[in-house]
Amino acid sequence: MSTDKPIDKVEDKLYGLLAEYESPGALIEAAREVRDAGYTKFDCHSPFPVHGIDPAMGIKPTILPMVTWGAGITGTGLAILMQTWMNNWTYPWNIGGKPLFSLPMQIPIAFEVTVLLAAFATFFGMWGLNKLPQVWHPLFGNDNFVDKATCHGFFVAIEADDPKFDQEGTTATLEKAGATAVEAVRYETSKKHRALPNGVIAFMALSMCLALVPFAYIAKQRASTSDKPHMHINPNMDFQTKNKPQTASDMFADGRAARLPVAGSVARGELKADDHFYRGLVAGEWATEFPKEITLSAETMERGENRFNIYCSPCHGLTGAGTGMINQRADAVGATATGWVAPSNIGQESFAKQPHGQLFNTITHGIRSMPSYGAQIKEADRWAIVFYLRALQRSAHSTIDDVPAGEKPAIR
Repeated sequence: MSTDKPIDKVEDKLYGLLAEYESPGALIEAAREVRDAGYTKFDCHSPFPVHGIDPAMGIKPTILPMVTWGAGITGTGLAILMQTWMNNWTYPWNIGGKPLFSLPMQIPIAFEVTVLLAAFATFFGMWGLNKLPQVWHPLFGNDNFVDKATCHGFFVAIEADDPKFDQEGTTATLEKAGATAVEAVRYETSKKHRALPNGVIAFMALSMCLALVPFAYIAKQRASTSDKPHMHINPNMDFQTKNKPQTASDMFADGRAARLPVAGSVARGELKADDHFYRGLVAGEWATEFPKEITLSAETMERGENRFNIYCSPCHGLTGAGTGMINQRADAVGATATGWVAPSNIGQESFAKQPHGQLFNTITHGIRSMPSYGAQIKEADRWAIVFYLRALQRSAHSTIDDVPAGEKPAIR
């Protein structure tokens, strides 16, 4: 049986008309005239973005931002609802008396889910609104369009489904708008254009088969048992030979993996053999001199003042007179009657006569109701505080004779 049409190319119904124009300016004018003529199903094609083409075509703003916003708000609501349900009903957990529902703690998860759903909505919404993926279009069957659309051609295509479409009248409209050529474009069933190459089909089939391999392997591993550790792509020291806390060990007679430090052992760098620097002692007596490691300078004095103001002034006050804010509060509430011991006035002569090492020891170990500050303040900073205390004590017992002669006239 014979046919007038070739087997590999059977023309179908009319898709529309394709008009070519000489320049971007002509394309904009043509788009404006087609829009003013009442056509709504048409599109413009150029090898590069043409500024002003959207308003000329009458394209309205996309609804994609609203889709993104809606998905983001949905993500926020779902995240807060999810956390509320989990924290209040399915798995309530009292953490330090904190409330089961607290909006600030839900912000990070709500933010993440908001961004996640908004991103998915933006990505897939863009594809959907642009009718993607679309691997074939009737215009691809027009050789003139294929040759020029991506380099130097400017085209207007009006679909035959447009309510105002009339082949003769639409052709006249496009020619009136300055078209250099107008062609009819038809849907085609063509082996050349429609059918996927055999190589592409083979690649897709192979990819689908290979994509099933990981799932098959996972299913096999889940359904089987083994006496070997599971596969670990990044071991990250997970299978190192070690003894965990509260576990047994055959290495020691008592069978315990956790060991006490060896008697008399000292951690590296923690010997602290210098009694003068670490304990304030020289030959078993309180040191009367500062250690050689301490430089008696303005910098040390400033450091001592800084540490004193942080750790000592709350009780002893900024002048060391024992009038700190804690003592003031104790006096205000009558704490003395319940056993409150007022802080000492460090400026008293009895403290001024104490050796440097004794003051250092008091800071280290505390005295009476004063707690130890050995864990909070480093040795060098404790000596800097002692250095600053000496300055406070001297100022408390200073006289006019202690003022340099050149500065006495400034004193009123």
